[in-house]
Amino acid sequence: MPDDTTILPSPIRSVAVFCGARTGHDPAHAAAAKELGTALAEAGMTLIYGGGGIGLMGEVARAAVGAGGRVRGVIPEFLTRIERPYDALTELEITSSMHTRKTRMYELADAFVTLSGGFGTLDETMEVLTWRQLNLHAKPIVMLDIAGWARPFLALVDAIIAQGFAAESHRRLITVAADVGEAMAVLRRAPVPEAAAPAERL
Repeated sequence: MPDDTTILPSPIRSVAVFCGARTGHDPAHAAAAKELGTALAEAGMTLIYGGGGIGLMGEVARAAVGAGGRVRGVIPEFLTRIERPYDALTELEITSSMHTRKTRMYELADAFVTLSGGFGTLDETMEVLTWRQLNLHAKPIVMLDIAGWARPFLALVDAIIAQGFAAESHRRLITVAADVGEAMAVLRRAPVPEAAAPAERL
């Protein structure tokens, strides 16, 4: 019988990673992206991501591919000329719009991990967080706080709750991880997520 410290095989088979098309000033962000890509591959979890070959998106994808992982990119057609899709992906899906991209990433993923990034990263995170608040899914949402990147966002969440615009319980809809190891532990221990909500409900 396994002891209490044993991490059982994960029901999570695919993870959507939201992250920046830039690497940021602190090299800790790129290092975390590489570590996450490698860790997902080694855990047998398919990486679902925005398809780009630049910034943190490129770092996480190259690391996952380099470690023998399965990587599915989802990118809107107009961004293929800007974010330069990584050419060694297992599969690349080109969508007609940003909204369709986000919907497809949601449908393909059992869980979500937010790495550092800009407005697009926050947009993707807020959408799946809002859907979870509305009980459209129960998929885990993990945010990595690399080099303090997540702290202003978390302070905003606390302010929204303090001012009465969200319930105290909504703070638990997102799990904050200090590093990649902690994020992977959350994914390994996560319960089997509910089936994706029909797209028309989103």
